[in-house]
Amino acid sequence: MTSLLLSCPLLFCAQVAPKGFEANWESLDARPVPSWFMDAKLGIFIHWGVYSVPSFGKKGTYAEWYWDAMQNKKGETWAFHERVYGADFAYQDFASRFKAELFDASEWAQLFADAGAKYVVLTSKHHDGFCLWPSDEANRSWGRSWNSASIGPKRDLLGELSQAVREQGLRMGLYYSLYEWFNPLYLKDFERFRDEHFFPQFKDVVKRYRPSTIFTDGEWSHPSEEWRSPELLAWLFNESGAGEDVAINDRWGKECRSQHGGYFTTEYGEVGAGKELKEGRYWEENRSLGASFGYNRNENVGEYLSSEAVIHLLVETVSKGGNLCLNVGPREDGKIPPIMEERLRDLGRWLKINGEAIYGTRPWRVVSEGDHIKYTSKDDCVYAICLKWPGETLFLEEPKSTKKTRVQLLGWDGEISAERGRDTPVVTLKGMCPTACASSHAFVFKLEGVK
Repeated sequence: MTSLLLSCPLLFCAQVAPKGFEANWESLDARPVPSWFMDAKLGIFIHWGVYSVPSFGKKGTYAEWYWDAMQNKKGETWAFHERVYGADFAYQDFASRFKAELFDASEWAQLFADAGAKYVVLTSKHHDGFCLWPSDEANRSWGRSWNSASIGPKRDLLGELSQAVREQGLRMGLYYSLYEWFNPLYLKDFERFRDEHFFPQFKDVVKRYRPSTIFTDGEWSHPSEEWRSPELLAWLFNESGAGEDVAINDRWGKECRSQHGGYFTTEYGEVGAGKELKEGRYWEENRSLGASFGYNRNENVGEYLSSEAVIHLLVETVSKGGNLCLNVGPREDGKIPPIMEERLRDLGRWLKINGEAIYGTRPWRVVSEGDHIKYTSKDDCVYAICLKWPGETLFLEEPKSTKKTRVQLLGWDGEISAERGRDTPVVTLKGMCPTACASSHAFVFKLEGVK
């Protein structure tokens, strides 16, 4: 499993937010990350669009970059495209084949709730510029039907999912790419693209759907000043109606990652542009269940995280003070592949038992003990999360016992024997085995009365 970056930050964005925000980073960076986001811990990312029709990429690559990969006429993607669809078949022709005929927004939302997620982020527009809502700007600048309401499904996919997700009590967010690879206006005149396409399109999607979190991407071609990102964010916070509720990431210009914005981002454990996460700033790990964000038919089971690996990734991320936004890549017809559904349901079963050690927690003074014990904390409780069954005796070196120390194994109704040994809790598990506990893959010991 990829090792995530960041030592234990004890405080996140303790500043008091000003009443209004100016269009500069000094003002914008003073805005705290919303508390709901820091408490949520688990989100579901969804990469779905025209690229889901070919659903192909070289193993280990992102299938949603299909159109970009087609440009390499000696590459594996072009060879696949030429063989299957023909050299004269344009990427834009996939739009009419993107039907979403089996898409059921309520079914998706129920699955995400069952998985224990607290928010959902859908690709409203990826780098190919195709929109999953009725965007007039998309059709106008491309000179063709280039959104899901006017071609393919002929449905407002973002709107349908937003409603269903909120009916489940989850928060809805969106992914939005600033740039578009082959948009004619972008290639011809960046400033006109920004002012006549990007700005009004972004404002439209925000005002229509009132997202609780916005994950921008595709920012690396220009600095934030040229994107006019500070101006746009001042509008978002002051005028859009999103107010204090909306959480944003750090992808607003090529200099911004781990430097400016809201929560900072990692992707498969890596920080963009060779930067490092700043201690004291909240962050989010983004990765898929497989090697690709968009569905890739070229992947086999070996590319997917096991259920145990997913649970361990969540525990590791939360112990280090971050959220996990775990991606699924639906098929073009709108069905989530069974292997992805299975992983989400296994994660949800674990969280149903152990969620109190995850939701609403903050990093403890010590992140981990050895290779297999991770810590989180909430109120007066410390949670020692063991990534494997500890055996007959669990020795915890970091927590210090008091006369009020009490230990509970989540998912186990019986009594747990805890003694003080060298001022540390010693938990006796003799006669117990992992199958006796309702939990699996990771075991949570709730410690009360320790220091």
